[in-house]
Amino acid sequence: MTQKAVVLLSGGLDSATTLAIACAAGFDCYCLSFDYGQRHRAELTAAVRVAAAQRTAAHRTITLDLAQFGGSALTDTGIAVPVDGVKPGIPVTYVPARNTIMLSLALAWAEVLEARDIFVGINAVDYSGYPDCRPEYLAAFQTMANLATKAGVEGQQLAIHAPLIDLSKASIIRRGNFLGVDYALTVSCYQADEEGRACGVCDSCRLRREGFEAAGIPDPTRYR
Repeated sequence: MTQKAVVLLSGGLDSATTLAIACAAGFDCYCLSFDYGQRHRAELTAAVRVAAAQRTAAHRTITLDLAQFGGSALTDTGIAVPVDGVKPGIPVTYVPARNTIMLSLALAWAEVLEARDIFVGINAVDYSGYPDCRPEYLAAFQTMANLATKAGVEGQQLAIHAPLIDLSKASIIRRGNFLGVDYALTVSCYQADEEGRACGVCDSCRLRREGFEAAGIPDPTRYR
């Protein structure tokens, strides 16, 4: 039987590459996206396109409302998205506990599916200072997952895979290009418009554009 995996799919460049890696490894991929009140909702439409292009086993979108808490430029329209370049430290685009919440729900679905593998497109090189994108965070979550689940207690160890964790953005793009990822389907911009067109000046846009330039691959991003 084909081994199942849950893949967190935002609709951005990194998650699309992660999905392609999981598919290439032979996993039967079940994609999970989140409508969490983000201002860049065009990424959800992109996630549907990416999942369809990869011919995944299933794709679900869970609705949360982290905008009730705010505290991030991605969920609170009263906080401006930075456009002056990537700065040191934790940026205001950090969404409190977002990766922990998403991985926890992915873990729940994995248990139901009897899947032992979860893939996430976390990257610690071009990660913009997010504390929940570090290798030690993922290691701690995996330990917790195997302590807190029926599967883990019964000896069916769960693994959290972050195949992009040590890669530069250029290396990620080269890997995805080799695997046939159509990056024109993806949306990375923190303030993309309804049609998915990027602003070109937010941190995510800057890292994406620089990645394509360094990789020597044409950037298919649609800009406003």
